[in-house]
Amino acid sequence: MPVTTSLLPLAATADTSWTIEPGAILMILILGGLYLPRWWRVRRANGAAAAPIWRLASMLVGIGLLALALLSPIDALAEQSFTFHMAQHVLLLDLVPIFCILSLNKILLRPATRRLQALERSLGPLMHPWVAVVLYIVAMWAWHVPSAYDAALGNATVHVLEHICFLSVGFLYWWQLLSPIRSRFRSGAMGPLLYMVSTKVGVGLLGILLTFAPNSLYPYYEQREGIFSLSVVVDQQIGGELMVLEQTIVMGIALAYLLFRAIDQSEREQKRREALEDRAEQQRS
Repeated sequence: MPVTTSLLPLAATADTSWTIEPGAILMILILGGLYLPRWWRVRRANGAAAAPIWRLASMLVGIGLLALALLSPIDALAEQSFTFHMAQHVLLLDLVPIFCILSLNKILLRPATRRLQALERSLGPLMHPWVAVVLYIVAMWAWHVPSAYDAALGNATVHVLEHICFLSVGFLYWWQLLSPIRSRFRSGAMGPLLYMVSTKVGVGLLGILLTFAPNSLYPYYEQREGIFSLSVVVDQQIGGELMVLEQTIVMGIALAYLLFRAIDQSEREQKRREALEDRAEQQRS
Protein backbone atom coordinates (compact mmCIF):
# COMPACT_ATOMS: atom_id res chain seq x y z
CA MET A 1 0.00 0.00 0.00
CA PRO A 2 1.64 3.31 -0.99
CA VAL A 3 2.42 5.84 1.75
CA THR A 4 0.82 9.20 1.21
CA THR A 5 3.12 12.18 1.38
CA SER A 6 0.95 13.77 4.07
CA LEU A 7 2.18 11.13 6.54
CA LEU A 8 5.83 11.97 5.92
CA PRO A 9 7.61 14.61 8.04
CA LEU A 10 8.16 17.92 6.37
CA ALA A 11 11.81 18.36 5.46
CA ALA A 12 13.36 21.80 5.61
CA THR A 13 16.68 22.67 4.04
CA ALA A 14 19.32 22.39 6.74
CA ASP A 15 21.27 25.52 7.60
CA THR A 16 24.92 24.42 7.61
CA SER A 17 26.51 27.84 7.92
CA TRP A 18 29.45 28.54 10.22
CA THR A 19 28.94 30.69 13.31
CA ILE A 20 31.01 33.80 13.93
CA GLU A 21 30.87 33.99 17.72
CA PRO A 22 33.38 36.49 19.16
CA GLY A 23 33.29 34.95 22.64
CA ALA A 24 34.09 31.47 21.33
CA ILE A 25 36.85 32.78 19.07
CA LEU A 26 38.37 34.71 21.98
CA MET A 27 38.28 31.60 24.18
CA ILE A 28 40.07 29.57 21.51
CA LEU A 29 42.73 32.26 21.02
CA ILE A 30 43.33 32.49 24.79
CA LEU A 31 43.70 28.72 25.14
CA GLY A 32 46.12 28.51 22.23
CA GLY A 33 47.97 31.67 23.26
CA LEU A 34 48.58 30.39 26.78
CA TYR A 35 49.38 26.78 26.00
CA LEU A 36 51.46 26.79 22.82
CA PRO A 37 54.25 29.16 24.01
CA ARG A 38 54.41 27.36 27.37
CA TRP A 39 54.69 23.97 25.71
CA TRP A 40 57.48 25.25 23.44
CA ARG A 41 59.46 26.82 26.31
CA VAL A 42 59.22 23.65 28.45
CA ARG A 43 60.27 21.47 25.53
CA ARG A 44 63.30 23.65 24.81
CA ALA A 45 64.34 23.90 28.46
CA ASN A 46 63.50 20.39 29.74
CA GLY A 47 63.43 18.20 26.67
CA ALA A 48 60.86 16.15 24.80
CA ALA A 49 59.95 14.02 27.83
CA ALA A 50 58.70 17.09 29.71
CA ALA A 51 56.59 18.35 26.80
CA PRO A 52 55.86 15.43 24.48
CA ILE A 53 54.22 15.86 21.11
CA TRP A 54 51.16 13.92 22.22
CA ARG A 55 50.43 16.54 24.90
CA LEU A 56 50.49 19.27 22.26
CA ALA A 57 48.32 17.15 19.96
CA SER A 58 45.82 16.66 22.80
CA MET A 59 45.45 20.41 23.31
CA LEU A 60 45.07 20.99 19.57
CA VAL A 61 42.33 18.33 19.46
CA GLY A 62 40.61 19.98 22.44
CA ILE A 63 40.73 23.40 20.76
CA GLY A 64 39.53 21.86 17.50
CA LEU A 65 36.58 20.20 19.25
CA LEU A 66 35.72 23.50 20.93
CA ALA A 67 35.66 25.17 17.52
CA LEU A 68 33.62 22.25 16.17
CA ALA A 69 31.02 22.70 18.92
CA LEU A 70 30.71 26.48 18.83
CA LEU A 71 31.77 27.67 15.37
CA SER A 72 31.15 24.84 12.92
CA PRO A 73 27.74 24.02 11.33
CA ILE A 74 26.98 21.93 14.44
CA ASP A 75 26.08 25.18 16.22
CA ALA A 76 23.59 26.18 13.51
CA LEU A 77 22.22 22.65 13.22
CA ALA A 78 21.69 22.52 17.00
CA GLU A 79 18.91 25.07 16.58
CA GLN A 80 17.24 22.83 14.00
CA SER A 81 17.80 19.36 15.43
CA PHE A 82 17.80 17.85 18.92
CA THR A 83 20.45 15.33 17.84
CA PHE A 84 22.93 18.02 16.84
CA HIS A 85 22.20 19.99 20.00
CA MET A 86 22.98 16.84 22.01
CA ALA A 87 26.21 16.42 20.04
CA GLN A 88 27.14 19.98 20.99
CA HIS A 89 26.41 19.24 24.65
CA VAL A 90 28.59 16.12 24.86
CA LEU A 91 31.44 17.89 23.07
CA LEU A 92 31.42 20.72 25.63
CA LEU A 93 30.76 18.53 28.68
CA ASP A 94 33.14 15.65 27.96
CA LEU A 95 35.43 15.71 24.96
CA VAL A 96 36.76 19.28 25.11
CA PRO A 97 37.64 19.08 28.84
CA ILE A 98 39.18 15.61 28.51
CA PHE A 99 41.59 16.53 25.72
CA CYS A 100 42.51 19.90 27.26
CA ILE A 101 43.29 18.33 30.66
CA LEU A 102 45.26 15.48 29.07
CA SER A 103 47.49 18.09 27.41
CA LEU A 104 48.83 19.08 30.85
CA ASN A 105 51.42 17.62 33.18
CA LYS A 106 53.11 18.87 36.35
CA ILE A 107 55.91 20.63 34.48
CA LEU A 108 53.64 22.39 32.01
CA LEU A 109 51.37 23.45 34.87
CA ARG A 110 54.23 24.52 37.15
CA PRO A 111 53.66 28.30 36.91
CA ALA A 112 50.04 27.87 38.02
CA THR A 113 50.29 24.81 40.27
CA ARG A 114 50.44 26.67 43.59
CA ARG A 115 47.55 28.92 42.60
CA LEU A 116 45.44 25.94 41.60
CA GLN A 117 46.23 24.14 44.84
CA ALA A 118 45.40 27.26 46.85
CA LEU A 119 42.13 27.62 44.95
CA GLU A 120 41.22 23.99 45.62
CA ARG A 121 41.98 24.40 49.32
CA SER A 122 39.90 27.58 49.50
CA LEU A 123 36.94 25.83 47.88
CA GLY A 124 37.15 23.05 50.48
CA PRO A 125 34.24 20.58 50.28
CA LEU A 126 33.18 21.98 46.90
CA MET A 127 36.21 20.25 45.36
CA HIS A 128 35.13 16.84 46.66
CA PRO A 129 34.71 14.40 43.73
CA TRP A 130 31.11 13.61 44.63
CA VAL A 131 30.19 17.27 44.36
CA ALA A 132 31.40 17.10 40.75
CA VAL A 133 29.22 14.03 40.16
CA VAL A 134 26.13 15.81 41.50
CA LEU A 135 26.84 18.97 39.48
CA TYR A 136 27.39 16.92 36.31
CA ILE A 137 24.10 15.05 36.67
CA VAL A 138 22.15 18.14 37.74
CA ALA A 139 23.53 20.18 34.81
CA MET A 140 22.44 17.57 32.30
CA TRP A 141 18.96 17.17 33.77
CA ALA A 142 18.39 20.87 34.45
CA TRP A 143 19.29 22.04 30.95
CA HIS A 144 17.09 19.33 29.42
CA VAL A 145 14.00 20.42 31.31
CA PRO A 146 11.77 21.60 28.42
CA SER A 147 11.38 25.18 29.68
CA ALA A 148 15.13 25.63 30.21
CA TYR A 149 15.99 23.87 26.96
CA ASP A 150 13.63 26.02 24.88
CA ALA A 151 14.82 29.15 26.69
CA ALA A 152 18.42 28.39 25.72
CA LEU A 153 17.47 27.99 22.06
CA GLY A 154 15.24 31.04 22.06
CA ASN A 155 17.60 33.45 23.81
CA ALA A 156 21.25 33.97 22.83
CA THR A 157 22.31 35.04 26.34
CA VAL A 158 20.77 31.97 27.95
CA HIS A 159 22.38 29.79 25.28
CA VAL A 160 25.82 31.21 26.10
CA LEU A 161 25.13 30.63 29.80
CA GLU A 162 24.25 27.01 29.00
CA HIS A 163 27.54 26.53 27.14
CA ILE A 164 29.54 28.10 29.98
CA CYS A 165 27.76 25.83 32.46
CA PHE A 166 28.55 22.67 30.47
CA LEU A 167 32.19 23.64 29.97
CA SER A 168 32.68 24.56 33.64
CA VAL A 169 31.02 21.43 35.00
CA GLY A 170 32.84 19.30 32.43
CA PHE A 171 36.26 20.66 33.41
CA LEU A 172 35.48 20.21 37.12
CA TYR A 173 34.25 16.65 36.61
CA TRP A 174 37.15 15.44 34.49
CA TRP A 175 39.73 17.35 36.54
CA GLN A 176 38.87 15.09 39.46
CA LEU A 177 39.84 12.06 37.38
CA LEU A 178 42.65 13.35 35.16
CA SER A 179 44.34 16.10 37.19
CA PRO A 180 48.14 15.93 36.76
CA ILE A 181 48.70 17.59 40.15
CA ARG A 182 47.39 14.89 42.48
CA SER A 183 44.94 12.03 42.52
CA ARG A 184 41.52 12.65 44.07
CA PHE A 185 41.08 8.94 44.75
CA ARG A 186 42.89 6.39 46.82
CA SER A 187 44.98 3.76 45.04
CA GLY A 188 42.97 1.25 43.09
CA ALA A 189 40.16 1.44 40.58
CA MET A 190 37.16 1.30 42.90
CA GLY A 191 36.99 5.07 43.48
CA PRO A 192 37.06 6.08 39.79
CA LEU A 193 34.76 3.17 38.94
CA LEU A 194 32.08 4.29 41.43
CA TYR A 195 32.58 7.90 40.34
CA MET A 196 31.89 7.15 36.70
CA VAL A 197 29.26 4.45 37.18
CA SER A 198 27.15 6.71 39.41
CA THR A 199 27.40 9.44 36.78
CA LYS A 200 26.51 6.98 34.04
CA VAL A 201 23.40 5.87 35.92
CA GLY A 202 22.28 9.43 36.69
CA VAL A 203 22.72 10.65 33.13
CA GLY A 204 21.72 7.33 31.55
CA LEU A 205 18.23 7.66 33.01
CA LEU A 206 17.85 10.94 31.14
CA GLY A 207 19.06 9.30 27.94
CA ILE A 208 16.54 6.49 28.37
CA LEU A 209 13.75 9.00 28.98
CA LEU A 210 14.63 10.90 25.81
CA THR A 211 15.00 7.72 23.76
CA PHE A 212 11.70 6.13 24.73
CA ALA A 213 9.49 9.18 25.21
CA PRO A 214 6.45 8.62 22.97
CA ASN A 215 6.02 12.32 22.26
CA SER A 216 8.23 15.32 21.67
CA LEU A 217 9.30 17.03 24.89
CA TYR A 218 10.44 20.31 23.36
CA PRO A 219 7.92 22.72 21.78
CA TYR A 220 10.78 24.66 20.16
CA TYR A 221 11.37 21.89 17.62
CA GLU A 222 7.67 21.22 17.12
CA GLN A 223 7.32 24.71 15.68
CA ARG A 224 10.00 24.09 13.06
CA GLU A 225 10.13 21.85 10.04
CA GLY A 226 12.40 18.84 10.53
CA ILE A 227 15.68 18.50 8.66
CA PHE A 228 17.06 15.39 6.96
CA SER A 229 13.49 14.00 6.80
CA LEU A 230 13.48 13.28 10.55
CA SER A 231 10.32 13.66 12.58
CA VAL A 232 10.62 15.53 15.88
CA VAL A 233 10.16 12.34 17.91
CA VAL A 234 12.71 10.32 15.93
CA ASP A 235 15.19 13.19 16.15
CA GLN A 236 14.72 13.24 19.93
CA GLN A 237 15.18 9.47 20.15
CA ILE A 238 18.44 9.61 18.18
CA GLY A 239 19.68 12.37 20.47
CA GLY A 240 18.90 10.27 23.55
CA GLU A 241 20.70 7.28 22.05
CA LEU A 242 23.68 9.48 21.24
CA MET A 243 23.87 10.59 24.88
CA VAL A 244 23.83 7.01 26.18
CA LEU A 245 26.33 5.75 23.60
CA GLU A 246 28.77 8.62 24.12
CA GLN A 247 28.71 8.21 27.89
CA THR A 248 29.35 4.48 27.61
CA ILE A 249 32.27 4.82 25.20
CA VAL A 250 33.96 7.82 26.80
CA MET A 251 33.70 6.58 30.38
CA GLY A 252 34.83 3.10 29.39
CA ILE A 253 37.94 4.51 27.70
CA ALA A 254 38.56 6.85 30.65
CA LEU A 255 38.41 3.97 33.13
CA ALA A 256 40.86 1.92 31.04
CA TYR A 257 43.22 4.92 30.86
CA LEU A 258 43.05 5.42 34.64
CA LEU A 259 43.79 1.73 35.27
CA PHE A 260 46.87 1.85 33.03
CA ARG A 261 48.00 5.10 34.69
CA ALA A 262 47.58 3.58 38.15
CA ILE A 263 49.62 0.52 37.13
CA ASP A 264 52.35 2.74 35.68
CA GLN A 265 52.50 4.89 38.82
CA SER A 266 52.65 1.79 41.00
CA GLU A 267 55.57 0.41 38.98
CA ARG A 268 57.42 3.72 39.22
CA GLU A 269 56.92 3.89 42.99
CA GLN A 270 58.15 0.30 43.32
CA LYS A 271 61.30 1.09 41.33
CA ARG A 272 61.86 4.21 43.45
CA ARG A 273 61.58 2.19 46.65
CA GLU A 274 63.96 -0.44 45.33
CA ALA A 275 66.46 2.24 44.33
CA LEU A 276 66.29 3.79 47.82
CA GLU A 277 66.76 0.39 49.46
CA ASP A 278 69.79 -0.37 47.25
CA ARG A 279 71.31 3.01 48.12
CA ALA A 280 70.75 2.41 51.83
CA GLU A 281 72.42 -1.01 51.62
CA GLN A 282 75.41 0.47 49.82
CA GLN A 283 75.79 3.13 52.50
CA ARG A 284 75.65 0.52 55.28
CA SER A 285 78.26 -1.61 53.54
